[in-house]
Amino acid sequence: MGILHVFDMDGTLLGGTTASVQVARVLGAVDDLTVLEARFAAGEVDTRGFAVAVHEMWRDLTPAVVAAAFAASPWLTGIPEVCADIRRRGEWSAVITMSPDFFASHLLNLGFDEVVASRFPAPPFAEPIDPAGILTPDDKVTIVEDLRNRYGLPRSRCIAYGDSMSDEPLFRHLDMTVAVNADHHLQGLATTCYQGNNLAEAYDLARALIPSHTNTIKPSTGKCQS
Repeated sequence: MGILHVFDMDGTLLGGTTASVQVARVLGAVDDLTVLEARFAAGEVDTRGFAVAVHEMWRDLTPAVVAAAFAASPWLTGIPEVCADIRRRGEWSAVITMSPDFFASHLLNLGFDEVVASRFPAPPFAEPIDPAGILTPDDKVTIVEDLRNRYGLPRSRCIAYGDSMSDEPLFRHLDMTVAVNADHHLQGLATTCYQGNNLAEAYDLARALIPSHTNTIKPSTGKCQS
């Protein structure tokens, strides 16, 4: 039976930053985004309110700007190699992120089987955004359930990789979890933790968790950092 590997993007595959920050840098609009992120951190806007505000701020966004932002982003090393190894083993890889799909969809070119992200109109934005298409942390659980049912996998054959509070519902839902450069929200939940900039090393920790001949999850092979 195969394994479904589920990766977060912002802060996990994308080291120490987010898709929104990377796009804002190319647009020269970091200050406006910083104000919006402060409102989000204070609870003044939720993920859907954040997306609506970004849609309004980035009316002149183009596919070329998105591609430039993606290419300039500080991705963890080893992503294509990890995706290739997962596929070689007859397993599956998916990215689930609350960030915009116009950015996250570029990850398909690195070898992921599935990328599920918040739905935005194609840039430049000629259509309004539908808040119902913006993902929330709880949606990650629903999406994983849909994926594992499609692949015919039990929850015990799913591994989540994440870094922050947005991954908490999924980390509570699954037994095998890898915190990647994580904050305190995941340090008490994760099965194992990784600090570094090489996804292949985090992936090695994940593979060490996979039961071979029993139904018992193997013990943690890494330590969470406080």
